[in-house]
Amino acid sequence: MLSTLSGRIVFVVAILLLAFLQYKLWWGESGYYDRQALQERIASYQVENSKLAERNRILSAEVYDLKSGLEAVEEHARLDLGLIKPRETFVQLSTIDVSDYKKQVEVTGDDLITNETDKCDNTSTILGYFTCGR
Repeated sequence: MLSTLSGRIVFVVAILLLAFLQYKLWWGESGYYDRQALQERIASYQVENSKLAERNRILSAEVYDLKSGLEAVEEHARLDLGLIKPRETFVQLSTIDVSDYKKQVEVTGDDLITNETDKCDNTSTILGYFTCGR
């Protein structure tokens, strides 16, 4: 077959066709390397989607708590909006090092007034919220 001119032409065309098909297989559009890049992108999208699904699960649980329970609404109001109920006093503690603090603080009668119009007679300090004993 290679001894005739037509046989050589057919052989060269077959080799060129094979080389072209191999090029398309490895480096062409939708080839092997494009497929590998797409698989890496899909893997990264799946990781991102799982993180977003977890965030959505947490948010939906928080929405359910806010719709169904008053405790979650009260907690949100206390922490984010500064809610203080009637007959409660809010005490905020600072992180001052006691060894460096030499000034004595005197508590006067006006410091013991709650957010109500009447005066509270509590003289003890309790961390957080406390109610007047009425």
